[in-house]
Amino acid sequence: MLFLIALAAFMLVGLVLIFNRLVHKRQMVKNGWADIDVQLKRRSDLIPRLVESVRGYAAHEKSLFEDVVAKRSAALAAGDNTTERGKTETALSQPVARLMAVAEAYPDLKASRNFLELQTELSDTETKIEMARRFFNGAVRELNTTVESFPANLVASLFGFRQRDFFEIETADRALPSVDFKGT
Repeated sequence: MLFLIALAAFMLVGLVLIFNRLVHKRQMVKNGWADIDVQLKRRSDLIPRLVESVRGYAAHEKSLFEDVVAKRSAALAAGDNTTERGKTETALSQPVARLMAVAEAYPDLKASRNFLELQTELSDTETKIEMARRFFNGAVRELNTTVESFPANLVASLFGFRQRDFFEIETADRALPSVDFKGT
């Protein structure tokens, strides 16, 4: 009888430990997504400023500006659905890269302090998005592994823990200026 009580206590402690580990991993995923969301919103806020900066120099690129605005709206509308958000953010990266390429054709714009600051901020934001995405995907990997592993999978199914999708975003070719140090 004492053996059964000890076994039940051991199983209860194990259940609590597994449950708490699952909660911890789920919170890490939520934290990771919040970090990504902050950086994507930051980028979304920078894009209209960048468009306005370039618009004055390249007024004939109206369709490009409209494309950037439309894809930015779609990205914001995707919300917390990681798969859809990844697709819309990838779609947004493409016209933004084209916008940067257009800017390269205007020496006065490239020399503009405002444009240079925006370009630096956008580049810094892209780096932060990449770091946040790596953290999030690592947290998702750990949660998914735990949810699938025995005996945690029993606890996970009992309490409704589920696997999460990774946040995949394809990086568009960046329209960075080419620098020739050879002087030729």
